[in-house]
Amino acid sequence: MMPKQAADDRGFVESAAAGADGAARAQETAEVEVAASVRALSKSFKKTRVLEDVSFDVGVGEALVLLGASGSGKTTILRIIAGLEQPDSGSVILHGRDVTDLPARERGVGVIFQSYALFPRMTVQENIGYGLRIRGRRRREVKEKVKSLLELVHLEEHRKKYPHQLSGGQQQRVAIARTLAYQPQVLLFDEPFGALDAQTRVRLRREIRALLREVNVPAIFITHDQEEALELGDRIAVLHAGHLEQVGTPEEVYNRPETEYVATFLGAANLLLGVAAGGRVELGTASIEAGAESARFREGQSVKLVFRPEDVHLSLTGALPEGCRRLTNGVIEEKHFVGAYERLTVRLDLVARLPSAGEPPLYEVTINTPETSLGVPIFVTRPKPEVSATALKVGDRVAVCLTAFRVLPNFALASERASRTLDTQK
Repeated sequence: MMPKQAADDRGFVESAAAGADGAARAQETAEVEVAASVRALSKSFKKTRVLEDVSFDVGVGEALVLLGASGSGKTTILRIIAGLEQPDSGSVILHGRDVTDLPARERGVGVIFQSYALFPRMTVQENIGYGLRIRGRRRREVKEKVKSLLELVHLEEHRKKYPHQLSGGQQQRVAIARTLAYQPQVLLFDEPFGALDAQTRVRLRREIRALLREVNVPAIFITHDQEEALELGDRIAVLHAGHLEQVGTPEEVYNRPETEYVATFLGAANLLLGVAAGGRVELGTASIEAGAESARFREGQSVKLVFRPEDVHLSLTGALPEGCRRLTNGVIEEKHFVGAYERLTVRLDLVARLPSAGEPPLYEVTINTPETSLGVPIFVTRPKPEVSATALKVGDRVAVCLTAFRVLPNFALASERASRTLDTQK
């Protein structure tokens, strides 16, 4: 028999998700109205620049995830939107109103902290109604609003319990209901899952996502967890050192990264340094047809071929599936079973050409396997069905092809060359 808590959680997810499907379809068929905007935000603390000209929009009912490592600027953005920090320049717009200079209490922004910040000596219903009571709402109005919010978050049976009597998921629902009570224009989530175990985090992500779709309130999450960002966000904004690297749907950001940082921070990626030439990318002794991907670059421009480990197909016979572009051959050096898939290290038959003075080698990868003149190592992952269909072992020679990849400019090299050019002009 299913435990009562698990049944409560499942019921919450299923009922909220049912309403979410219709809301999602409606949103797809209509132009999304902008609920919140940040425009050209910049911020420094003493001499340290933490934000540089950051701009993005959040639509009504949309969940946007600010994803970045520690020090990327995501928390500073959240605090500026909430009114807890002032930007050096730029503006915050909520539903068409410039709130940049308004105090936090006048912005209509709700913040959900990692600790939930529930009052331990208040019951669930008292916690939810607290914000309404201090705003001077009538007792009857408070009672009716609390009742509707308890129904929304499926906590009617727990209304007289205290926070310590609730699970982590229930406490988080109380915190959200309390914030929704005063009808905020936008919800801000400050790493709400950071203190929870992995299994609980997964369940709560789904609960909150379903709830937000039901209430249609725009939300901004901040996190450094890539999986969390992919599951929570309608769109993801990737931040690095105070700069906005890319904004897009999870599929766009993961499958079509616009920068090397996005490719390597959001999931694993292999990078090979090459040259754009005649619709192909030349990689030392090999080349790959790149089509439109390489058409964006001038002939002879230094570029990086970026591809995910799961986008590599290996063949013992040389027979390649349709649509898979031949890269080169290689040798399997390592093989590891990691549960849902098999992870391999394959050393490609690529030999670097001799670089000109001051130029880096023709190839570069982001893994820690030593590179030698005999080849270039890459990571490959194979799902269970593929492993079952074709068994591979260490030492096997294989043909290597790519089902998907990106070609990005080699900005690091371009910067080095620009510096050398400036030096010669002095």
